[in-house]
Amino acid sequence: MNLFDIAKKKQQVEELEEQTKANEFWTDMEKSAKVLQEIKALKDKIDGIEKTKRLIDDTNVLIELGNEANDESVIPEIKQNVKTISKNIDKMEIENLLSGKHDKDNAIITIHPGAGGTESQDWAEMLYRMYSMWCEKNGYKLEELDYLEGDGAGIKSVTFSVTGSNAYGYLKSESGVHRLVRISPFDSAGRRHTSFAAVEVIPEVADDVNVEINPEDLKIDTYRSSGAGGQHINKTESAIRITHIPTNIVVSCQTQRSQIQNRDKAMKMLMSKLLELKEKENKERIEDLKGVQREIAWGSQIRSYVFCPYTLVKDHRTNYETGNVDAVMNGEINGFIDEYLKKMIKE
Repeated sequence: MNLFDIAKKKQQVEELEEQTKANEFWTDMEKSAKVLQEIKALKDKIDGIEKTKRLIDDTNVLIELGNEANDESVIPEIKQNVKTISKNIDKMEIENLLSGKHDKDNAIITIHPGAGGTESQDWAEMLYRMYSMWCEKNGYKLEELDYLEGDGAGIKSVTFSVTGSNAYGYLKSESGVHRLVRISPFDSAGRRHTSFAAVEVIPEVADDVNVEINPEDLKIDTYRSSGAGGQHINKTESAIRITHIPTNIVVSCQTQRSQIQNRDKAMKMLMSKLLELKEKENKERIEDLKGVQREIAWGSQIRSYVFCPYTLVKDHRTNYETGNVDAVMNGEINGFIDEYLKKMIKE
């Protein structure tokens, strides 16, 4: 695939923009928002390709001028340009790896602390902040859907959506158990503690996907909103908890202003979880027929974050690691995501 071939992308933009001219386009706001999001993503890719091509041309000219004038002062600028070009091409190659069925979809993420009370609840909140920072730095919109405060510190659980191009494609790499080793700020003796938190990442169900749910299979409860939502969380019984009785899947939403809005969000979360469950069951059935031996991964960490006695963050699936713990906790996790995607393609 030619990374610099933008003709097809421009054609896709034209076709999508043609859809926006239809009179009925704006009657379905969610669908129209999705189309506009896709247009923006394509235009961003086209802009990135064109900027990289210009930088390559400019660098070639700089090399020629430097050679002709025997001017070594241009070498630092050339090196910096080559570094930028290489980084841009790596990013484009990673984007081309995102060809899965749901990779283009938005993501719904839930973080649950493991056993350990305040320690693990604080770790869950640290992970939530890490993903919030990643979203901010990479141009994704994060919307909190459900938030349950911890006992004294941290969180008992949080669910949030991440909206933007290839959100699920990138963040699916984060699904699993994350392990923390540090000197506990909650231990007066200053002992080292190990904490765990589980991160669940599922694709948000697309608007045109129909998931049949029997209303009789649902148990719907209302309760008062609480947590870290601030002024937008009211104290009426607007929060919604839906239990899908056949699968025992439970979803909650409390961050919208009205009960109806919370119910709509919760139903979308439930449909996303049921769709993922169905596809997972189909995949396991196919793998059983093929005789594939699968590792039982639940409960085993995918990544370790060591703050003490040394600093190291290591992904146990790819062996990618870095000693810059602070950068990782501030959302610099693209290295881990990229290595995971490369590994998945090879497999």
